[in-house]
Amino acid sequence: MSGKAQVRKNRALRSHKTGLPPGALVAVGEAKTERLSITLIEYGAEEIVERSFDSIAEALDYPARLPTLWFNIYGLPDAESMRALGRRFQLHPLVLEDILNTDQRPKVDDYGDTLYLVVRFFDYDRDSMRVSSDQVSIVLGKEFVLTFQERPTGSFDPVRERLRQARGQIRRLAADYLAYALLDALVDRYFLVLEQIGERTELLEDELMHRATPGVLHTLHQLKRETLTLRRAVWPLREVVATLARGEGDFFRPETLPYLRDVYDHTVHVIESLEAIRDLLAGMLDIYLSSLSHRVNQEVRALTVIALIFMPATMISGIFGMNFRVMPLLENPFGFYIALGLIAGIAVTLGVVFWRRRWLG
Repeated sequence: MSGKAQVRKNRALRSHKTGLPPGALVAVGEAKTERLSITLIEYGAEEIVERSFDSIAEALDYPARLPTLWFNIYGLPDAESMRALGRRFQLHPLVLEDILNTDQRPKVDDYGDTLYLVVRFFDYDRDSMRVSSDQVSIVLGKEFVLTFQERPTGSFDPVRERLRQARGQIRRLAADYLAYALLDALVDRYFLVLEQIGERTELLEDELMHRATPGVLHTLHQLKRETLTLRRAVWPLREVVATLARGEGDFFRPETLPYLRDVYDHTVHVIESLEAIRDLLAGMLDIYLSSLSHRVNQEVRALTVIALIFMPATMISGIFGMNFRVMPLLENPFGFYIALGLIAGIAVTLGVVFWRRRWLG
């Protein structure tokens, strides 16, 4: 089976949910992993334990004993596993439904005992110049954090390393600080993607200044599409982080709110950098069109100069080609050479005039 056929097979469309009641557990999106991978990190100020499980049922049977739990799941669980997970952590049915729908914009929902966040993870492929996007769902409770990722990306590896090494105060603080750390790791990833796109944009600008080719235009349009994809995710994320930083609800303690405000500043910086790249791409498109128009004008001017140079020759040839019995130079043995000299003299004179006016280069 081809790759495209496999993608079509693994993709569930929104139309599959038509007519179903709210909270219906139907996976929407592309299955990017063949099997689930579940990891558990439980920790306190002095101790940390890491476990891996092959199924959600096995993970839910594990007797946790440390204050803070972090469940991370790669892939989309089946409906029955999601229901079991919802019963264990008392999740609202709409949260379970949203987790299985991987085609959402960033948002935050307060369900009383739990807070649900949707954030987009982005990765940039330098070879294809395409941005890939994955949905990351974060569920924050009083003593636990659940994260759902479509596939392993390594985006949370720095947070895991900080937990293992007890760097900073992440082990001393509760689940709300862990949720902040995960959100901060995702926002920091945006800077890396923007940096890579910015480098490609600068190279494209140099190439455009050297010569505007159709390949440059294709690359320019592709970069504009990828930045538009980023923009659709970053702008809603700004509102999400602003809501969290205002401290609405009881999910984030006062000592965590300053860190959320720092994430908000980073998000604003990301937006400003993204808009700067978009403005640069728009300006490059104008430069390309101007360069193309200038090149066309140059070619038209060159053709016009050639036509003007040979126009007198055409006129003189037409005059001497008229069928009159009496005509100057007609009987002169040097008439032919005189006509050629006249044609050449006019052509050289016009060529010198156009050269001095810089119309030939």
